[in-house]
Amino acid sequence: MLGFDLTPEQVDIQRKARDFALREVLPLAWPGDARDELPLSLLRKAFEEGISSAGVPREYGGKGYGLLEMVLMVEEVAAACSGVATSIFDNSLGLTPLVLSRNEPLKQHYLSELAREAKWICFATSEPTMGSDVASLRCRVTEQGGGYVLNGTKYWVTNGGIADYISVFATTDPEKGHEGIGGFLAHLDWDGVTRSAPIPKLGQRASNTTGIHFRDVFVPGKNVLAPPGKGFVLAMKTFTRTRPAIGALAVGAARSAMEFALDYARKRQAFGTALSGFQNTQFRLAEMYQKLETARLLTWKSAWEVDSGMDATTSSAISKMFATEAAWQIVDDAMQIMGGYGYTRMFPMEKLLRDVRLLKIYEGTSEIQRLILAATVLGSYRPVMPSLHDLPVTGIPPPGEDEAGEGVFLWRCRVCGNVHVGREPPESCPYCFFPASAFKKVVPGQR
Repeated sequence: MLGFDLTPEQVDIQRKARDFALREVLPLAWPGDARDELPLSLLRKAFEEGISSAGVPREYGGKGYGLLEMVLMVEEVAAACSGVATSIFDNSLGLTPLVLSRNEPLKQHYLSELAREAKWICFATSEPTMGSDVASLRCRVTEQGGGYVLNGTKYWVTNGGIADYISVFATTDPEKGHEGIGGFLAHLDWDGVTRSAPIPKLGQRASNTTGIHFRDVFVPGKNVLAPPGKGFVLAMKTFTRTRPAIGALAVGAARSAMEFALDYARKRQAFGTALSGFQNTQFRLAEMYQKLETARLLTWKSAWEVDSGMDATTSSAISKMFATEAAWQIVDDAMQIMGGYGYTRMFPMEKLLRDVRLLKIYEGTSEIQRLILAATVLGSYRPVMPSLHDLPVTGIPPPGEDEAGEGVFLWRCRVCGNVHVGREPPESCPYCFFPASAFKKVVPGQR
C-alpha cells in the first residue's frame, strides 16, 4: 500500500525548517549573493536549530534523520536561497562517506564530534582537470609509515574555505582507474594543506566554493574511510544517497520562482486585465506547477528508497536529473511571466535563474544521470512484454490443415513483421524481399 502523508514528526521538521528559512536565511540571501560571500552566522544558527548535521545517526549522538527528513528541510531552506542551502547541508555530503565507512573507531570519533559541535566537513572528488569522471582523478596518495601521504589539488569544494575536515578521494596510481582510489578523512589545518580564495561563480554566490591543495599531507592509517581499491564504490554510494538532496534544492528554488510569478501575474495589468486572466499565463503556471509536483514526488521516492535500505541508484539519478532540469524550465518561465522586471536585479528572479543553473552540473551532470539510466534500461531492466518476434498474431484465422490434410502454420518476417500463412515460409517476403530464413513460426492469438 502506498502512502504520501508525512508523519507528525516530519511535518514539524518541515515547519521548523520553513520558519528558519523565512526568519534567518531570506533576509541575508541577496546581501550574500551581492557580496559573493557565505553568511557564516547562518551555518552556526542552522546547527543550533538542529538543521545542519541532522543526519548523524543516533548511536553517535545525532538526530538520526533519514534522507526524507533531510530533503524536506533542504527544500524549505533552498526556497529562501539555494546557495545558502548548499553550504548548510554540505555537512550531509561530507559526513556521508563517514557514515558508510566500515572504520568504526573513526565513525565514533568524528560523527560524535559533528553531532555535538558546530564543526564543518566538506567533500572532494572533483579536480581542476576532471569532474564527473571520478575514476580518472589524479590526486595521489602514497602509503607511508602507518598511514598515507596526499599530494594534489581538489577543486569545486563546497565549504572548502571554512570547513574543519574533508572527506577526500585520491588514487595510488591514475593508470589504475577506479581500482586505485581510496577515501580519507583529513583535517584542513594540517601542515601542507592550502585553501584557495573563493572561486568566482555565476550563481550560488552565497555558497563558499574553493580549491584545496595537498602537499605531502600525512593522513594516519586510522583516518582511512576506504582503502585504495574501495574508495570509488564508497564515492558512488555517497552520491546515491545525496543526489535526492540536489533534487530538493531544485524543488525549493523552483517553488519560489513559481510563487513569485503567481504573485506578479495576479497584480500586473495588461490590456485591461490581470496577467493571470490570460490563458497563456494560466498554461505556463499550470505546467510549472505540474513539473514542481512531479519533481517533489520523484525526490521523495528516491529518499524513501535510501531510507528503506534499497539500491536507489536509478531513482536518485531520475530525481536529480528531472528536478534540476524542471527547475531551470520553471524559473525561465517565471522570468518570462515577469518580463523585463524579471530580468532586473530589483527582483529575485535573475538570482534564482543563476542559482538553479548549477544544479544540472554538480554531483553528476545531467549527462551522467542519463548514462546511469541508459545502463539500467539496457542492462538490469526486465521488460514485461514479450519480444516483438514472439508477439501473438491477431486478426488472422488460426492455422489448421489444408485440403490435403497437412499442417498450415503462421510465419512472421523478423525484418518487417509481415505474417504469412502456409506450410512453409515464402521464398522471400513480398514486402521487404528478405529470404525465407528471415521468417519465424509464431503462435496465433485471439482473433
